[in-house]
Amino acid sequence: MPSSIGQPQQPKQPSRKGKKAWRKNVDITEVQQGLESLREEIRQGGPVSEKRSDELFVVDTAGSEDIKKKHQLHKPLKVDEILAQRSAVPPVDGRKRPARVTDGILEPAAKRQRKDWVSKKEVQLLKKDLASQSHLQAERLEEDAAFDLWSAAPEEPSKAVEDDYIPKVRAKVAPDTIRRAPQPMTTSGRPVRAVQNPDAGTSYNPTFEAWDDLLNREGDREVEAEKKRLEQTKIEAEREARVAASALEAEREAEADYESVWEGFETENDEATLKKKRPERKTQSQRNKIKRRKENERLAKHEAAMGRKQKQTEEAIMAMIKAEQNKELAKPGSGSDEAEPDVDDTQLRRRKLGNRAIPEKHLEVVLPDELQESLRRLKPEGNLMTDRFRNLLVNGKLESRKPILQPKKRKVKVTEKWSYKDFQIKV
Repeated sequence: MPSSIGQPQQPKQPSRKGKKAWRKNVDITEVQQGLESLREEIRQGGPVSEKRSDELFVVDTAGSEDIKKKHQLHKPLKVDEILAQRSAVPPVDGRKRPARVTDGILEPAAKRQRKDWVSKKEVQLLKKDLASQSHLQAERLEEDAAFDLWSAAPEEPSKAVEDDYIPKVRAKVAPDTIRRAPQPMTTSGRPVRAVQNPDAGTSYNPTFEAWDDLLNREGDREVEAEKKRLEQTKIEAEREARVAASALEAEREAEADYESVWEGFETENDEATLKKKRPERKTQSQRNKIKRRKENERLAKHEAAMGRKQKQTEEAIMAMIKAEQNKELAKPGSGSDEAEPDVDDTQLRRRKLGNRAIPEKHLEVVLPDELQESLRRLKPEGNLMTDRFRNLLVNGKLESRKPILQPKKRKVKVTEKWSYKDFQIKV
């Protein structure tokens, strides 16, 4: 039989000396395998090619029990196989045992005695003894058991002692604002619904008209906001430039004054202040002119104040009318809540209710390249908690406050006891 390594072979190299030529290193693996298989068949009873068909094949009509057991036509479940496995090692005892040190040999549970435990048999005996007592004794026992020492009414202290040592309990008084209805921050004065009807343009597959209308509205709003921001930036830059110029001019004047004083002479400004003339006496026509001007200014201020007062009165009346309308709409059974349009909560009459401004509403606009046109590919956006919190701020039910990121910690004063210094030496 050839070794596992085998002799040098050239299976890929054909012979170049003719059909029946012989070379030293010729691949004879197939010949050796054939001879080896023939020898194996001879050892097992003879070559298969020389045997008859009735020696090779048998017709089985009954079937073999060994094959049935071996292959298991009805394969059990894996769960049944796991549950069928039983270990020869006994399981660990899960009963509670007393925490005491022993020599490793535990006594059976029947032999253990509990000193602070009463058996069920003794409990039954005690119940029978109590039932056999007389009715009078049972009533006496019930009266004794029902008596509670601590339920007796304590003696009322004197009025003077109560006034001296026991402070009076003050009743809690609710603030006046708790009885008032919240004032919405919207321009119309009407409250905003907790869950508003969404705009048609915010759909995942909107119509072109609704989407274009929403895009134009939000775009115009953002353009106006950007114009205001640029204008405010320009005003701030001009103010800073004026402040810087005035500071530079004051610095130059201070340097000039310092140099003039150092050289020993006064500046022209000082001479001008010294050479000021006294104001001349005004004529009667000038006095009348000043009087008329002041009277006109007073009348203008009075008219402006009256106009503001009239405007405030009209606004208060309109607010009262709107409040009455809202009360009528809010009555149960009116049925007008369904038909009432949603209130615009983007325009607010006041930006602040508290120490912080009300946050802007989330921009709910989708650009053309972000339209999915399919609910399956739609990406969820926004935050329900943020929307609900802003809704409470707009309706005036909460105040917008600045979050306390670093709360004040409790002040702890660390002192060292001096008791170790208080000692006495006995002489």
